Order: sequence, then C-alpha cells, then structure tokens
Amino acid sequence: MQSIMDSLTQIVLGAACGEAVLGKKIGNRALLFGALGGTLPDLDVFVGRWLYTGEIQAMAFHRGIMHSLFFSFVASIVLGYFTFWLYNRGSRLETTSRHDWIFLFGLSITTHPILDCFTGYGTQLFAPFSNYRVAFDNIAVADPLYTLPFLICLIVLMCFRRTSKWRGIFLKLGFGISTCYMVLTLLNKMYINQIFKSDLKVNKIEYQRFRCQPTILNNILWYGIAETEQFYYVAFYSIFDTSDAPQRWQKLPKNHHLIKQSDANIDTLIWFSDGFYNYTITEDETGLIFKDLRYPLMDENDTDSSVFSFKLTKSMKGWEAQRFSPDEPKREDLKAFWTRLKGI
Repeated sequence: MQSIMDSLTQIVLGAACGEAVLGKKIGNRALLFGALGGTLPDLDVFVGRWLYTGEIQAMAFHRGIMHSLFFSFVASIVLGYFTFWLYNRGSRLETTSRHDWIFLFGLSITTHPILDCFTGYGTQLFAPFSNYRVAFDNIAVADPLYTLPFLICLIVLMCFRRTSKWRGIFLKLGFGISTCYMVLTLLNKMYINQIFKSDLKVNKIEYQRFRCQPTILNNILWYGIAETEQFYYVAFYSIFDTSDAPQRWQKLPKNHHLIKQSDANIDTLIWFSDGFYNYTITEDETGLIFKDLRYPLMDENDTDSSVFSFKLTKSMKGWEAQRFSPDEPKREDLKAFWTRLKGI
C-alpha cells in the first residue's frame, strides 16, 4: 500500500506541474504529460533489476542517478525536444514551443527527487558526483494527508475548460494545501526532535548520533533512535500522547562484531542504512538478520517487528543477502501500531 501511495503522490505532483506549465494551452493533456514526467525517476526500480542480478545492488540503485538533479536536467531536455517534435504537427502546429515542453518535463521530473528528500529513505540528489543521500526525515514515504487533498483538487480542475479561471484556482489550492502540510510536518519534526532529545538527557543517555522520523502513512506517531558505542536506544512518541516524554527507551545491542570482514553486499547495506543497523542470529542459527534501524518497529515491544530486514547467509563468494520477512504478517503488530498511534 505504501509503494502505491508513493507512486500516486509523484503522479499527482507531476500532473500539477504539467498543468502549471501547459494547462492553458493544451488542457488536460498537460496533466498526463506532467504525470509521465513525475513517474519517470521511479522507473529506476525496473532499470536496477535489469542492470543487477543481486537484490542488494538493485535496491541501492533506486533513488540513485535517476533521482539526481543531473538526470533531471538531461532528461528534461531530451524529452522536451522529442515530445515537441511529436506534438508540433497538424492542427497542433505552433500551439506550443520547445521551451514549453522542456520546462514541463524539467519541473515535473525535478520536483520528484526534491519531494523524496523530505522522506527518511534518502535520495542521491547529487549523483553521479556524490553518493550522499539527502533525507530530511519529516514526512513518511507515503502520507495520505499530503496526497489526497492535492488529488481531489486536480480531479475537480479537470472538469473545467482549459481557459477557465477555476482551473488556476484549484491548482493553487492543491499546491497551497500540500505545501502548508509539508511545513506542518517540518514543525512537527522540530517539536518531536526536542521531546526525544530532552528525554535522552533526563535519562542520561549519552549518544553519538540521533535521528527521528514519522512512522508509515502518518505524521502523528514518531520514531527516534539514538546511537551509543555499543547500543541503540529506540523510542516512540505520538502527538496524541498525554505525557511530554516517550514511554520508554528500548535498548538494542549493535552486534556489529558478528561480521568483521569487509564484504560488498554488507558494505552496501551499511551505507544504505546510514550506519543505523544491527545483527541478530536467525532462529535456526544458519545465518544472520540485518535490520535497518532507521525504520521503526511495527511494535515497539517486539524487536523482531522491524519493517526493513535482510537475511544474510555465508557462501563461498561471501555474504548473500535476501529481503527477510516473517512467513505471515503479524496482525498483532498492526494492531499494536494503530493502538500506539492513538496515543497513551
């Protein structure tokens, strides 16, 4: 569901960019071309699977070069020239310009990685010159309160003629609501950040690094993680909590000593997790579980409810990694998550 909402968000934002640039000239078709531009960067999911046989390297390719400002610049020019060549003929001759199409794709493609930067996943905005992942951690990868009002505004404006002033009004309304909500999430992060850090000080937990981000599909329940030399301390806080501090800090051992030698797959996972990870031994003791601790547990009382984990097994070539998930989703984890979101 989260991936569907994420894709829908980028389609909506791209479509709005298309309307802003060419809506008055070509009507609803501008929404379509903008949506195509907004979707383009996420095609790296398929490109990564085509380029790499290993799941880890393919995963690392996502939000890489195709989410960079460099790619946005090149792709907007190429698509702008090509689309203008296709469109500028027959009854449509000289109704648009090459500059219009370059601007449309430039805006719809570039806003995609910029929006992604506000999530916790991280975006290699400066690739191929740097693999640094920009992540502001203030909004979930998919948040219905950002997407749905924006989508409704676009659906309504489609009902009016391209020359109607109401198209512009609803477009501005969509951009305005989504922008105000984004600002609200930034303010929420500042507030929650202070709550977590104050409580760490009260509990005399001296940390080396700290980060917090909202849990999936909402901006109400937040997750904080503090790193010390040997442990991670994780906690949850809901805006609906009656207390002014997290209920508890759960102590997780790093266990980084379980893998000492360098390995390409492991190094990629460590880079991907921004160094917030730990290892646990599998129940059958045949391998290890790599847990990316940037992402919250579904149940704060269950250390096995991590939403982003990999099973590591040793082979002649080194460590092999595969996405790990329980045989059956735990309904109690979802119930615990919803209960915690409502506050305590």
